Amino acid sequence: MAGILIIAHAPFASALRECITHIYGGLPARIGVIDVMPDCDPVEVRAFARSEIDRLKEENGAVVLTDVFGATPANIAQSLASSTVRVLAGVNLPMLVRAVCYRTTPLDTLAEKSLQGGSKGIQELDASTPSNPCAMATAAAAAAASCAVGAAATSCMPAKVASH
Repeated sequence: MAGILIIAHAPFASALRECITHIYGGLPARIGVIDVMPDCDPVEVRAFARSEIDRLKEENGAVVLTDVFGATPANIAQSLASSTVRVLAGVNLPMLVRAVCYRTTPLDTLAEKSLQGGSKGIQELDASTPSNPCAMATAAAAAAASCAVGAAATSCMPAKVASH
């Protein structure tokens, strides 16, 4: 299983980790974050990033996800690139979810699927955009359960549903 390291402008890396913890009901193993502060010493952060990669890397390597190509976090991340460490810029939550889902695949497949997830997660939504069928089914089931429990109630509001 590949390790995952997120290097981004503070507090974005930690925020992404918190989102993954929320989605999975706990933090999956081998996920590290480095929040790069405005006043950081890039040489020190680079050294820490190398130690984190060594700690997180597994038999099929590691993937490093970073935010803005050309910025300090990405430059630090790029210094980690090797045959066993892939570095992807432009991280977003769909990219990270894909990385977690495909981390048991070969490193090239993991990188490809992560990039696809990141780009496919960017869409314009309007009133005619079809809803996520999984989220709709979950919302309908929650509403039906809520209505069945409160049959005497005159209105039934659907329960809050977390969509992934």
